Amino acid sequence: MYFEELELGKSYDLEEVVITKEQMLSFAAQYDPLPLHTDEEYARSTKFGALIAPGVMSFMLVWKQFLALDLYGAQTVAGKSTKMEWFLPVYEGDALKGTATITRKEERNPYNGLVEVTVDIYNQKGELALRDWTETVVMRKPK
Repeated sequence: MYFEELELGKSYDLEEVVITKEQMLSFAAQYDPLPLHTDEEYARSTKFGALIAPGVMSFMLVWKQFLALDLYGAQTVAGKSTKMEWFLPVYEGDALKGTATITRKEERNPYNGLVEVTVDIYNQKGELALRDWTETVVMRKPK
C-alpha cells in the first residue's frame, strides 16, 4: 500500500503466538545468553521465579504476525527505527496477542513518507506485556 492509502489510527489484530521453552532457550543461546533466559536454577532464584523469554524474541514472534499482513507490500522502502518498552515478563506457555495501530504519518518528500506503527502485545490475561514503536519509510503514489 502506498503512503497515501494508509489510514492514520487504523488498527490490525495480530494472530496469537504461544511461547515455548525451546524457542526461549534457542533464541537466548544465540542472541541474549543471560542466565535469566538460559539457566533454570538461576532464574528460580530471581524475582521472576522461572526462566523468562528474551524481550526481543517475544516482540519478534508477534512482529512476524504483523509482517504477514504485508500492509506496505512492494511500497516498503526501508525500516527506519524501532523502540521497545517492556512491562511484564513473558514465560514459557504464555500466549501473546498483538494489536498494531498506525499512530503517525509524516510526508518526507515527493517520493516517500514515514509511517509509525505502535504494536501493543498482551498476554493471555489481557495484561500489556510490551509495546513497540516502529517507523518505516513507505513509497508515495507516483504523480
